[in-house]
Amino acid sequence: MLLAAVAAHPIVHLNASLNAAAAVLLMVGWVLIRQRKEQAHKWVMISATVVSSVFLACYLYYHYNVGSVAYDGPVRPVYFAILISHVVLAVAVPPLALTTIYLGLRALAGSEASPRYRAKHRRLARWTFPVWMYVSVTGVIVYVMLYHL
Repeated sequence: MLLAAVAAHPIVHLNASLNAAAAVLLMVGWVLIRQRKEQAHKWVMISATVVSSVFLACYLYYHYNVGSVAYDGPVRPVYFAILISHVVLAVAVPPLALTTIYLGLRALAGSEASPRYRAKHRRLARWTFPVWMYVSVTGVIVYVMLYHL
């Protein structure tokens, strides 16, 4: 069990850590906006975007240089159900997150259009947050299943 984690390329551990950090930041951002702490929420969500962007760069680097790893664990159908839903939703995260952040920043700009951007930001964030959170958490689950089970 530990042998698989040691034998894995070191970047997979970094990727899992970045996914976990993104999930924590997303949850903190959600709590902050519930507390109406908009400026803190803004900086935490920007941090989540940066962490997720670093993850994406590392992930692409890893798969370009190493390729894929086969899963031969005991719960293969469960693994693939999680992996497939993770990958499909992961494709949606960058445009959702970037659009949501753009709308949020425009809402904070203080122009006449701010209330309109705020409404659009809130509507889109209701979709973006759960999808992004799911992708971050299932990324860690896939890592655990692949390298620790």
